[in-house]
Amino acid sequence: MRHWGWALFGLLGCATTSETTTTPEAECATAPVLTWANFGQGFLIENCQACHASTSPNRQGAPTTVFFDREEDAWMWSERILERATGEQPDMPPQDGVDVEDRTRLRLWLTCGG
Repeated sequence: MRHWGWALFGLLGCATTSETTTTPEAECATAPVLTWANFGQGFLIENCQACHASTSPNRQGAPTTVFFDREEDAWMWSERILERATGEQPDMPPQDGVDVEDRTRLRLWLTCGG
């Protein structure tokens, strides 16, 4: 009887996991094509460059070595951007104002490599 219980638990666990988990590859295969030109640059200008532009006169405490002027800058900091702006408890930008859909697009752009 004990073996049946573990088998049933294993099957239920697998069913639950497979129904709720999407792999990054599967998500990217169906995601809209997001690029620097059609999304990333505008998002960063609107939401990040007030503090993270190399020419920003008041960085509000943002590190002077972290700026998002060029696409290469965004890719260099992509893991940190994902963590801070799209993670479980995003804290960037600090003034918020970014809707869930734009945070999702940011995550897709940086994850899917558009």
